[in-house]
Amino acid sequence: MKPLLDIKNLHVSFLSHGQMLHAVSGIDFSLYEGETLGIVGESGCGKSATAKAITRLLPLAASKLSGEIWYEGEDLLSFPEKKMQSIRGKEIGMIFQDPMTSLNPTLKIGTQILEGYRKHHPHISYGEALDYTIHMLELVGIAQPAERIHCYPHTLSGGMRQRVMIAIALACKPKILIADEPTTALDVTIQAQILQLMKDVQLKMQTSIILITHDLSVIAGLCDRVLVMYAGKVVENATVEDLFYRPQHPYTQRLLQAIPKINLSPDDPLIPIEGVPPNLTESIEGCAFYPRCPSAMKICRQKQVPLLQIEEKHFSRCWKHARSLSICD
Repeated sequence: MKPLLDIKNLHVSFLSHGQMLHAVSGIDFSLYEGETLGIVGESGCGKSATAKAITRLLPLAASKLSGEIWYEGEDLLSFPEKKMQSIRGKEIGMIFQDPMTSLNPTLKIGTQILEGYRKHHPHISYGEALDYTIHMLELVGIAQPAERIHCYPHTLSGGMRQRVMIAIALACKPKILIADEPTTALDVTIQAQILQLMKDVQLKMQTSIILITHDLSVIAGLCDRVLVMYAGKVVENATVEDLFYRPQHPYTQRLLQAIPKINLSPDDPLIPIEGVPPNLTESIEGCAFYPRCPSAMKICRQKQVPLLQIEEKHFSRCWKHARSLSICD
């Protein structure tokens, strides 16, 4: 099956205090039609930078972007800004991390949904667009949508604002929906509702989803396949089942060990990942996880290893697999 989105050797760097910070360092992945792909990792690992690179929403003056982003046979990085505007919203929608800062506080929520829809469908009359806006609010589970279209964002709860963000992202029926930490600021009950909403919408609209999160429980409940990122690189690429039952990279294993168990007694200690991520303004010769890895070898500090295929749909970036596969130098 041909992928809907194909990322090749993607690099994203930011100018920070006179130095280049390498947020994403040569990642590769594909997204298929109807698939939900999760991207997980600690804060600062490059998840959001990857999402904004796909939609070309990085600050031009303070960032550098290279690689290939193929969408339906065309490289998005070759598009001029004018053509990219026809892709954002209509072909690739995005739910941003914080709905309170992403929504315009001076505009009613109905106006914010309607204006994006009319931009990509200029032939639609205002009345038809207004009816469609009400339908979208109803689709995402907002009660009394005909009245709510006149509300300002600050009058809504966090869960309702997130539903509005989803309605904006889905208004033009994009083929790809990128959800950047869509449940971070919500309580557990509302999180479950939002995740169920995304599942329902995906079934109705056949949308492919890229879900970015640091919460592995969210990944387990929604995704088909998972990328684990660390220090700007993909360190593991696997199906959800393989990731949770047969994690291969030491970082993934430590992430899973750090999850509190439901039967944890007061005497049982939590298992943190000791140490801190590397400084991404500095060059890293070997494995970036080496200083924190409990099973690190000498070669891990000296040389980087490529992403290796362990099974048909399971890849890991670790020298222990290189040895088992007999491809060490």
